[in-house]
Amino acid sequence: MRKILIVGAGQSGLQLALGLQSKGYEITLMSNRTADEIRGGRVMSTQCMFRTALGHERDLELNFWEERAPRIEGLGVSVAGPPAPGGHPRVIDWVGRLDGHAQSVDQRIKMAGWLETFEQRGGQVVIHGAAVSDLDVLARKYDLVLVAAGKGELVSLFGRDAARSPYDTPQRALAVAYVHGLGPRPEHPDFDAVRCNLVPGVGELFVMPALTTTGRADILFWEGVPGGPVDAFQGITDPSEHLARVLELMERFTPWEYARATKVELTDAGGTLSGGYAPTVRNPVGRLPGGGLVLGVADVVVANDPITGQGSNSAAKCAAAYLESIVEHGDRPFDEAWMRAIFDRYWETARHVTKWTNAMLGPPPEHIVDLLGAGAAFPAVAHRIANGFDDPSDFENFFYEPEKTAAYLDEVRKEAESAEAEGEAEAGEEAEVCEKTGVCEEAGACEEAGADDRVGAEARAIRYVG
Repeated sequence: MRKILIVGAGQSGLQLALGLQSKGYEITLMSNRTADEIRGGRVMSTQCMFRTALGHERDLELNFWEERAPRIEGLGVSVAGPPAPGGHPRVIDWVGRLDGHAQSVDQRIKMAGWLETFEQRGGQVVIHGAAVSDLDVLARKYDLVLVAAGKGELVSLFGRDAARSPYDTPQRALAVAYVHGLGPRPEHPDFDAVRCNLVPGVGELFVMPALTTTGRADILFWEGVPGGPVDAFQGITDPSEHLARVLELMERFTPWEYARATKVELTDAGGTLSGGYAPTVRNPVGRLPGGGLVLGVADVVVANDPITGQGSNSAAKCAAAYLESIVEHGDRPFDEAWMRAIFDRYWETARHVTKWTNAMLGPPPEHIVDLLGAGAAFPAVAHRIANGFDDPSDFENFFYEPEKTAAYLDEVRKEAESAEAEGEAEAGEEAEVCEKTGVCEEAGACEEAGADDRVGAEARAIRYVG
């Protein structure tokens, strides 16, 4: 039986530990906190896991909270215009339906539950904040050591890949509040959606339904451009003051979201978080002082800004790729060549996330503004962008290059015009029947035909924000 040490009890570390455990490997898991300490501590992240990532959890039968967590069935985008009396207006607003539902489970619940499950199934848990010197000794006792702890001293083992890391400082100041009491969303009261509110030059506000330690909740998540008005949480340690600042910024920059938030309260004393980090891709193989090798996992080696909501998704995908590669490798040595090959396998997925995320951190070029505006006119565009959050590789086909974006939008417009022409022909037939017989084949058909005409005219008349 092969012995593997996993350092770090987050999404990737625990998912991989439980997956390998189910395959018969002897796994030791190091965590710097007990399950009770995790459950009773401060929130660790925001997280919205989309269909593919949730599928990896289901494959391992780890979807313990799927029936309790809100079903997120859409993803919406709003763009704020220049300031006006009463705050910034919305100049773009749409929601795209997801092909498969997403969910957000507070990592305090999930990581504590998974850690207890791993131990109950016979896994060895060591509660200890590992240092490089610890791994230098422990590595000799295991066939493979995986580092899945994305913070602290151990990250220094993995050198920065400058060619894949265009930023060396944080590109957003982050501030999170988990709340109860958020009012219903008037735009789509019949289903839950993650909402991405973009305030050009200022930052982004994300609002997502979630399951937390105190039940159904919503996450309010500000990403502020460094030095801007949303970069305003330094020195705030009181949770109530933190929430007040979140709401103050919502009232100023996203009044349509603030209107739902006038009665919110924090879910618990640990329901806030703030900070920031530089998006970084690192060398996947770390060399210990004694010569041993360790393999980096998930955000240890690919840490993207959370602006695209990919952190937990990428962690789940990385764990799934590593699990498959380890099992396929059988009894052969886990040498450096294999470690680099397993990372390259993951990078085929991760590179799309990194490219998309880094693109979203800069001011949007004109063709992206056009694309976002088109989402309000054409449901097909909204649907495609929304589902790109599950499969970011699709953005290669229509997002980055102005020519591809223009070609895609032309295609969408032609399809919409064709559908509109068919609708007008059908409406004309209905109107002819009404005129000849005085009785419509279906009640209200003439009125519906007129409404279709107006919708088509409005779609054609939309001017995109430039």
